This record gives sequence, C-alpha cells and structure tokens, in this order.
Amino acid sequence: MQILIKVWRFCRAKCSALDPILAACAALLSIISLMVILGGASTFGKRVVVMQLAATAVGWIAMIVLANLDYRFLAEKLSPVFFGVSVLLLVVLLIDGTGAGTNKSWLYFDFLPFGIQPTEFIKTALALTFAYHLSRVKENINRPLVVLGLAVHAGSIVGLILITGDLGVAAVFTGFILLMLFCAGMSLWYFAGGVALVIIAVPILWSQLATYQKQRILIGFRPEMDPMGYGYQPLLSRDAIMSGGFFGKGITGGRVFVELPASHTDFVYATVCEKLGFVGGFIVLVALLILILRIILIAMRSERGVGSYLCVGLAGCLILQIIINIGMCFAVLPVVGITLPFVSYGGSSVLGIYLMMGMVHSVNAHRNRSRGVWS
Repeated sequence: MQILIKVWRFCRAKCSALDPILAACAALLSIISLMVILGGASTFGKRVVVMQLAATAVGWIAMIVLANLDYRFLAEKLSPVFFGVSVLLLVVLLIDGTGAGTNKSWLYFDFLPFGIQPTEFIKTALALTFAYHLSRVKENINRPLVVLGLAVHAGSIVGLILITGDLGVAAVFTGFILLMLFCAGMSLWYFAGGVALVIIAVPILWSQLATYQKQRILIGFRPEMDPMGYGYQPLLSRDAIMSGGFFGKGITGGRVFVELPASHTDFVYATVCEKLGFVGGFIVLVALLILILRIILIAMRSERGVGSYLCVGLAGCLILQIIINIGMCFAVLPVVGITLPFVSYGGSSVLGIYLMMGMVHSVNAHRNRSRGVWS
C-alpha cells in the first residue's frame, strides 16, 4: 500500500507541471476523436480504434515526461542530435519511403505492425533547434551571414521534405519558420526578397510537379471542375458536413462519411460534423482556438529566447495545420494530406502533437524556475 501511495504522489507531482487549460483542451479533443472513431468502428475497423487509443495514451505519457524536462537543457545540449536525427530520417525516407503517387511520407519496418511518418516528429525537433538557433543570434539576426546560417538550418529540412514530394507538410514547415523569424525581429526587407525569389521560383517548381500534383492544386480551389475525379473527395466532405445539420446524426449515425475516403484521417472533421453536427464541429474549433491562444499567451509570458520562439513556432504549426485541414474539408483548399491536430486518426500524428504540447508545457512550467533537467 505504501508503494502505491508513493507512486500516486509521484504521478500527481509530475502532472502538476501540466498547464490545466492546455491539458483540458487536449483531453476534450482526444475524447471527441475517440468517440467519433469508435462510433465508426464498423467502417474504420477495430484496429483503428485500438491504435488511436494506444497512441493517445502514449502521447499523454510523453507529454507529461517532456513537461517535467527543462526545455532549455534539451535545446542547449541536444539540438545537434535532434537536427542530425531529423536529417537522417528524411534521407532514409527518400531512399526507402512510400506514399501516394510520387510522395514518400511513410517508413515501414518489418519489426513494427504499423508505419511511421517521420515529419510528424521532425516538426517539434525543428521548432526546438531553430528556436535555440534564433536565441543565439537574435542580437545580430539581420546580418547576412547570420541569415545565411538560419536559411541553411531551416532550408536543409524543408528542402529534403520538398524532395520527398510532400508539398503540404513543406508548406506547414515553411510557414511556422517564417513566423518564428518575424517574431525574432528579422527585417521585412528579407521577407520582401524572399517573396521575390518565390515569384521567380514558382514557374520552375511548377514545371517539376507531377501531373497529379498539378491537378490536385488547381482543382483543389474549384473541385466542381472535376466532381468525379480529384474534386470527389472534398465535395463529398462538404456533403458530410451539411448532412450533420445542427445536432448531427449521432455517434453511430451518418452515412456520407462511409463513402468518404480518409474520413478518419485527413477528413475527420467532416465525420465529426456529420455525427455531432454543427455543435460538435463548433466545439472542436473553439477548443483548438483556446489551445492556440493559450500557447501564444505562454510565449508572451516567457523571456524572449528559446521558450518564446519555440511556442511561437508550435502555435504557427498548429494554426497552419488547422486552416489547411478545415479548408480541405470545406472544399475551398487543395487536398494536401494534412491532419487535424488531436482529432485525426494516426499514431504518428497523435504522438507528434502531444510531443509539441509537452514542449509547450515545459516552457510554461520552467519559465520562472532555476535550471534543472528534471524538476
């Protein structure tokens, strides 16, 4: 009995590092995800339910562990390791990765019963290492050599992702990196120069895209142009959202999501809306909004440095994912394979999001504490 009491006290002490608002939002979103996936088990399969439950449980454990680790120690001592492993994973992905079309997004190993999407974990690694890099050069951020170093740091990761063919993920990475640079005080002239380079590069990049990638982008903005082809999925997603009405068809109800491809992954928001209606969809968006605002508040309260830059990067990553995913579901943005944080099915996606939250909890828990690896 004494052992159980000690274990309980230890766990309670470690959970005290969690920010209650962030934890509550994460719990609510995960519960909605599990409810919707369980309600569609006859369509998705029992294995999907078990995998989502397991990923959520492991994610919470990982989040609590990271919350109690000092993010400054991780940034200062392990940044080279995180960056090196990220590059290595992307190189392996280029060599042995698989995915839809010419994309190489997944790694499969004989000893694992599931695939791994490395970029879901690299998001947190890049945000941490880049935040540390920015904190080291913030006083000289506008010097050309410093800018070149930052460009090499971020560009090596984003460039490798582009080579894998995952345009959606590359866009998310680019977006949150630019937001971090802006908040770190980089001159707007550099951004203007970047825009000019993009304008020049777009025709070249466009010519390098596969035909199916071009079609997905063009039809993504007007799916009615190809309702039985590339526009089929987003149009059906929009039908599922409208089918749910105000209160939805119930956890086990709904019929449109059954025909909708990826209705438990990229288009899970459409499934949520069909089953839980406008009310359920609204609750998901509000929970995500509160979570992002809380992360931004933590960034503002943190000392200008690794912690604040890290929170800004992770908030930017979440914002971009949410906008792209919801835009896909409402058939107003191209389908680029971006998941909805916490809600979409996927071990890599769920665990990756909880790793992000663990880092934010760590920033919040350690911003007024003396430095320590485990506290």
